[in-house]
Amino acid sequence: MAYAEAGSAFVVVDVSLHVAHAVILAEPSDGALRRCPPTVPADPGDVTTAPPRCEDPAVSAARRTALVLVGLVALSFNLRPAAVSVGPVLAEVREGLGLSGPEAGLLTSLPVLAFAVFGALAPAVARVVGLHRATAAGLVAVVVGLASRASVHDDISFLALSALALAGMATANVLLPSLVKLHFPDRIGWATAIYTTALATGLTSAFLLTVPVAHGTDSWRGGLGVWALTALLALIPWVALSTHDRHLDRDRRSISFAAVARTRLGWAMAALFGLQSMQAYSIFGWFAQLWRDHGYSAEHAGLLVGIVAAVSIPLSLWLPALCARLENQVGLILGVLTCYLVGYSMLLVDAHALATPAAVLIGIGCCIFPLVLTLIGLRSHTADGTAALSGFTQSLGYLLSALGPFLVGTIYGATHSWTVPLWLLLALVLPLVAVGAYAGRPAYLEDQLR
Repeated sequence: MAYAEAGSAFVVVDVSLHVAHAVILAEPSDGALRRCPPTVPADPGDVTTAPPRCEDPAVSAARRTALVLVGLVALSFNLRPAAVSVGPVLAEVREGLGLSGPEAGLLTSLPVLAFAVFGALAPAVARVVGLHRATAAGLVAVVVGLASRASVHDDISFLALSALALAGMATANVLLPSLVKLHFPDRIGWATAIYTTALATGLTSAFLLTVPVAHGTDSWRGGLGVWALTALLALIPWVALSTHDRHLDRDRRSISFAAVARTRLGWAMAALFGLQSMQAYSIFGWFAQLWRDHGYSAEHAGLLVGIVAAVSIPLSLWLPALCARLENQVGLILGVLTCYLVGYSMLLVDAHALATPAAVLIGIGCCIFPLVLTLIGLRSHTADGTAALSGFTQSLGYLLSALGPFLVGTIYGATHSWTVPLWLLLALVLPLVAVGAYAGRPAYLEDQLR
């Protein structure tokens, strides 16, 4: 069933790209609407003059909206495989390239570093080159990095090309809330639900499909390289959108990274994002090992982690829309985070017998991620404010998140037990609840800056 869900994502992207192709052909190259010229009586004897073709402005707007939606879905689907596709074949990659232990540790830390560095730079890049062009450039980096790293034969090149792909992923990831704010200012929850569902589908697909593709091609290179093809398809609508780009405001009223740092909301959102990412990276990095240590095979343990990821697919389609409809999101945030507490408690009681219900509850807890992304759009008045808040939130948040898997791995290595790491993760839910209670109350970045 999980394979069917993941495979359906490729069908969705494929169908969406056919729609995008039709939109590209129908859209005027300069982005302007074609309007009918004044009606001129035709000469009854002139049979060579064809009636002018006119573009209905409503039809043109609908086509552009469809193109943006196709672009958001295709982009979002491809923003997680670059980060997580290495994990399932890490042993084979290390053997094939001769990666040392520190190099393997650096490889698993690159996503966090990329989000922290390039996430902070993304809003400034968008102001200079345009929001759609910056997004397209990020996808180009993903395509080049993923395709090239699957063909190299030395460790340094593999790490450098992985960093390139992750830099593109981080840039596009930070710009997503701004794209939603720009194109769907009155439907933030609905649009966020669409792209976070695509994110969850891409994440689940990377966990479930990388190994089968690698086996089918008799090499880990095929398992990693296939994600360059899906990213290349995702680039098509963004090439069309970048031809008539929209710049973020570049006047002196633009909100800087330092300005966000002067607000309580900015720090609360960064802490909320960082603490939830700390949980997620610890879960996806270590829980397969946890379940293997409690008697499950490698395949079954991987399936349990896949359940954690797959749970968020349907919920990501519903929770952001609900979040946007609520004036105060505190109750919703606390309800989702409670599932972490119950799930971890189950693992502490019996990590083998209660593995499946614990995986489901922990998967629901991981749905705090789409809620935080929705809040980024809801806690600002403008696309520029959203970009600034998104860059600050995600860059600092991902730096904080690096502590999670590092601490879990260090404690597990020292104790050879999962009791203390699980208690640590359970305890870290408490500050997550505290900052969630603050960020869930109505507030706006621009208001706090004034």
